[in-house]
Amino acid sequence: MHKNSKMSGMRFLLVTVLNALITVVELFGGVLSGSLALLSDAFHNLGDSASVVLAYVASRIGLKNSNMSKTFGYRRAEIISAFVNSVFLIVVSFFLIIESVRRILNPEPVNGGIMLIVAIVGTLANFISALLLSSGAKGSLNIKATYLHILSDALSSFGIVIGAIIIQVWHIDIVDPIVTILVSVYIMWETWPVLKEAINILMQGAPNLDFEAMKHDMLQEPGVVNVHHIHAWQIDENRIMFSAHINLNDQLLSDVEPVYRHLENLLQKKYHVDHVTLQAEVFRGKSNELFTRDRHDI
Repeated sequence: MHKNSKMSGMRFLLVTVLNALITVVELFGGVLSGSLALLSDAFHNLGDSASVVLAYVASRIGLKNSNMSKTFGYRRAEIISAFVNSVFLIVVSFFLIIESVRRILNPEPVNGGIMLIVAIVGTLANFISALLLSSGAKGSLNIKATYLHILSDALSSFGIVIGAIIIQVWHIDIVDPIVTILVSVYIMWETWPVLKEAINILMQGAPNLDFEAMKHDMLQEPGVVNVHHIHAWQIDENRIMFSAHINLNDQLLSDVEPVYRHLENLLQKKYHVDHVTLQAEVFRGKSNELFTRDRHDI
């Protein structure tokens, strides 16, 4: 298992270096040929390279233990990394679309030959990167996500190859800004779900849980009379935190602990909650709803 992880890590490093080289080649190629499509793909690859580096650094930070100043630990570092990378890609794509529209209105010459050569190099390099990650993608969700992203980069580069051929053969320079718009829209479409999830986690948004079903299941536990004041949030995209107040029949505290254990086991196994905090009450909040609306109860 450790050996396979090490091998995947080495391949991941090779893909990072290769992706950085693609970025440099496409930047120079885009400037020399005057192709916005190449520049947009270069910024996309730059974003991928930066995300790999940031994700690695963030993952290392995330391994730090919790302490007095960070009682939940440092796992949010990876979410901040995802947020920064997503914003970068969307902002760059937005400005490339604006520049593409300007070029459609005022066409500029594009060197289809240079554009074609660089696009072919980018396509081959991205397909090689995807091939390097293909075996590791079977055993690691993280490698699989990166593999799919690199594969999408390869398809994007292939679209630029088609555009370059059209420019080289038929000298239709307007194809370049059109391809740029298509690539930029594709990047924004691909990035938006990541940004949306990152914002939701940073804003303490609730994960996708069926709270009514959770309440129903918790009420099946003998002695549980009511469930209220529920809160659920995520530390990162994988770890769900959950807290709730439960009304019980008046009983000894030693009799309450088994109820806690049963409910924690239920929530962890059925709803994949990582950390459960329950507060037992007898009369307080017995008639309250599932979610509190009082500021002082938050």
